[in-house]
Amino acid sequence: MSDAPLIARHGEVSYPVHFGVDALGALVEGVRALATTQRAFVVTDTTVDALYGAPLRQALAGAGLRVGWAAVPAGEGSKSLTVLSSLYDAALSWGVDRGTVVVAFGGGVVGDLSGYMAATLLRGLPLVQVPTTVLSQTDSSVGGKTAINHPLGKNLVGAFYPPAAVFIDTGYLRTLPRRSVAAGLVESVKHAALFDPGLLDLLTDQADALVAGAPVALADVLRRSVALKAVVVERDPLERGERALLNLGHTLGHAVEAAAGYGALEHGEAVAVGLNFALKLSARLVGLPARDVERVAGALRALGVPHDDRPWRTPEVLDRLWFDKKTQADALRFVLLRTLSDAVILRVDRAMIDALCADLNRGNE
Repeated sequence: MSDAPLIARHGEVSYPVHFGVDALGALVEGVRALATTQRAFVVTDTTVDALYGAPLRQALAGAGLRVGWAAVPAGEGSKSLTVLSSLYDAALSWGVDRGTVVVAFGGGVVGDLSGYMAATLLRGLPLVQVPTTVLSQTDSSVGGKTAINHPLGKNLVGAFYPPAAVFIDTGYLRTLPRRSVAAGLVESVKHAALFDPGLLDLLTDQADALVAGAPVALADVLRRSVALKAVVVERDPLERGERALLNLGHTLGHAVEAAAGYGALEHGEAVAVGLNFALKLSARLVGLPARDVERVAGALRALGVPHDDRPWRTPEVLDRLWFDKKTQADALRFVLLRTLSDAVILRVDRAMIDALCADLNRGNE
């Protein structure tokens, strides 16, 4: 890869995060070095497979690896027990062993699904994340979270399982639609609001270039976002404290995503809705200044990502909040901002949420 790797740490485990463009050779060398029995099982989706599957398959085989391959349907619906079971069947029938490297080749859905497969099959297989979307390159491929969805909520079945390596190649972003690029950058907005207001200004000022896929601008944002997240994960790998701050915007966001039907919204769009809602709660409950609300909301507007939370403040969506992983003793742990770079986790019960939403729905935004 073209840049020196960033070293991410997860407890006692460390792994490199490589950055580059059109760096297939470096990826293949990385996989071959990890595959102690010279086997690699690639999990991708049908969209990525059609665009980029053949070159990767040929390169791995050309390096002397025995290659297994599974392409799941593209979209959030593949993060299910049914699809996971089909992957177990495919890998076991093919001949997976404990030296086989699982290669997660795709966006966040593929990364979460195949990561959970790697964590649980044969009690754990080495995992290489090869994210192909802005969302997965800026956030989900780093940190070791793996999961599938449950009908009652997103990511309710999962495990912490750090990869052996991550290869972030911006060449795979060329074919992404603008909508997906914009939605993926919402995670960078979140990181910026939590830890780096300067990055927030960059996202706003460079929004047009970023959404258009400008490689230099995207590479800068991706590396800064990953570096911010990696620092937090190193300090709190199992989300027992500070790492929970990374859930900013995700509490309502996951409820919105489930209520809309998985796949109807981009994950980043649902998080943008949740982030906008969290800004309003932050202003009311912990005094987030109006200028800070505007800086975050302004970044979302500049990126052109839909983020209006008003249509989602409904009883159906609010009911789904209580299936969130962060629910404890009949109260939600909402991540809120006192100021930019100063977040707090506040316990909010159902009565308070209902009262706040009722007031907002009366027009008291």
